[in-house]
Amino acid sequence: MSPLNISLADLIARLDEDLPDAGHLTRISEARLRAQTLSDLGDQLIDHYVSKAKAAGASWSEIGDAIGVTRQAAQQRHTSNPFERFTKLNRHSIVVAQEAARTHKHDTIGTEHVLLGLLGEPQGGAYKVLVAEAGPERKIRDAVEATLPPAGRKAPRGHIPFRPETVEAIGEASRAAAEFGNDWVGTEHALLGLIRTEESVAARILRDLGFTPDGLYEAVRAELADQAHASGA
Repeated sequence: MSPLNISLADLIARLDEDLPDAGHLTRISEARLRAQTLSDLGDQLIDHYVSKAKAAGASWSEIGDAIGVTRQAAQQRHTSNPFERFTKLNRHSIVVAQEAARTHKHDTIGTEHVLLGLLGEPQGGAYKVLVAEAGPERKIRDAVEATLPPAGRKAPRGHIPFRPETVEAIGEASRAAAEFGNDWVGTEHALLGLIRTEESVAARILRDLGFTPDGLYEAVRAELADQAHASGA
């Protein structure tokens, strides 16, 4: 049994179940995409425990030994991580955004992909705000997909970089979290980051759906209050 209690047979069975009529080549492509997603989640898992180890006083040399790399390599890989304060749901939405770009054969991640990522995390506050304020998920997803660039010739491999406006939106998300006094960055903050990046594709989509920066801020405030009430805070 693997450490995650999941086997190769489980992964094969799930892919075959999801694509019952697909040919072998289509399944190869899908398998590669899923393998990349697993790799990305694995990197996030390591990042999580590196942060825990640093907070507990571990040195970079010790962390490098635990990972199996040099001190310099460990420090370079795990410092200045813009997603360090992202919640698990928000990190997952970024993985979904990356896979949306890869599925559509785009070689960069735009704000429209990030918006698709937020729609792909139904447990997140952003999803709840979007659906509550703009209608059913399908309507919102159709609005996003209508803006996507034409598909490329082939799906990119490995890491897919963010566009400059996407980097800006990520920074705006962190600032939004600080405004609410949160030391974590959730999907709801990411949604605010998108609309505050005014020239981005996602901001235009959100405006077309009827959102304004001030209105979305209040919707996020209400969602955060609901979360605090549900948790007993």
